[in-house]
Amino acid sequence: MANSDTPFGLKPVRYMSGAPYNGAVNPYSTAAGDATAIFVGDPVIISGTAQTIDGQIYQDVDQAATGDVIVGVVISVDNALGSGAGGRDSTIHRAASTQRIVYVADDPNLLFEIQEVSGGTPLTANDIGLNANFVVAAGNATTGKSGVELNNATEATTNTLDLQIVGFQNRPDNEVGEHAKWLVRINRHQRANQVAGI
Repeated sequence: MANSDTPFGLKPVRYMSGAPYNGAVNPYSTAAGDATAIFVGDPVIISGTAQTIDGQIYQDVDQAATGDVIVGVVISVDNALGSGAGGRDSTIHRAASTQRIVYVADDPNLLFEIQEVSGGTPLTANDIGLNANFVVAAGNATTGKSGVELNNATEATTNTLDLQIVGFQNRPDNEVGEHAKWLVRINRHQRANQVAGI
């Protein structure tokens, strides 16, 4: 059975301890000047600016690129700042150049499910424990889901790669090969490593 090609970015599933993910998030903001859309499942970085929204201060985040130090993954987008009916936006992702509050799973002990890219040499069980980068691709404006996938051409022991492969998602609809779903942790995390302030 071939794996389905349904990219969704990074989806939190459990903690390193084995405890299930409980839905915990922290709110961040996006600046109206940021022209890159952000989708549910996108890894994000702290941009170094902040917004005051309804009297509350939020740190801004931007969509992460390969090689960035990541703060977490977007789980949902608050559309209350939109220009649609009732002041709400109808999109379920953060459209480009819009100020929004986004909710980010930013615990450095979280493990995420991610789909492997199309093509290349598929990862194998022996790749568990190696690090690898993700590939940023356009998200789906209909579903609001990220297009980020695991890059199967980058696995190595290199400590500066984006993600660490910690396991395989063992279930009937997943097999080793193209579009396989893997379990990863963020390898370069803003809240866990000795990294410079923003």
